[in-house]
Amino acid sequence: MKKIKGNIASFESMGLVDGPGVRFVVFLQGCPLRCAYCHNPEMWNAGEKKIEMTPEELVQKIKRYLPYFKGEGGVTISGGEPLMQEKFVTEVFKLCKAEKIHTCLDTSGHGRASDELLDNTDLVILDVKELDAEKYLSLVEQKMDKFRVFLKKCQQKNKKLWLRQVIVPGYNDTKESVLRLKKFAKKLKNVEKTELLPYHDMAKKKYESLGIPYKLQDTPNMDKQKCKRLEKFLKN
Repeated sequence: MKKIKGNIASFESMGLVDGPGVRFVVFLQGCPLRCAYCHNPEMWNAGEKKIEMTPEELVQKIKRYLPYFKGEGGVTISGGEPLMQEKFVTEVFKLCKAEKIHTCLDTSGHGRASDELLDNTDLVILDVKELDAEKYLSLVEQKMDKFRVFLKKCQQKNKKLWLRQVIVPGYNDTKESVLRLKKFAKKLKNVEKTELLPYHDMAKKKYESLGIPYKLQDTPNMDKQKCKRLEKFLKN
């Protein structure tokens, strides 16, 4: 039988923001979305081979960092879009659970998610791009149908959720937009946290080097203090 191999773009060995505790973060290559504010366009092309590893090889690498997890951290698989490599992620998470390593899936919900994958996932960090279907299509160049299907399955499986949304000046940086997100979150089960991430344009040079037009060329960085003020509306 042919061994499953993952196509990995990069690693972060001591991540502190992609799940609870200290995380070993795996960024997988390939993404079907073309988000206007994406800061990793080099990860879009699923056919571009980066670092190939079997699930067993990756988990051996992860296990070297067990002393840093201290019972609170774990592994987060992100991207790109990790659901594009669903079989690989499933095998990695199964091996991690056998080692009692906390597993987190950081996703936009675009791809297949089997019962087996979600059964071995402790936490889902779900990127809520937009809540209006037309704006969603304009923002990421994909319909939001797959996002809805994935979210429904997470609800059926009672998965713990962290919700995230990038806040872009002139687009969704308003009280009304944040209150819509709050209302959306309140309808869901098991939402442990909702976060607003301030947009930044640090990826502009990447786009230039790759010859890709940058859609938000004239959009300023999101004011971090304003983002914090908006985040308060999630808690009131």
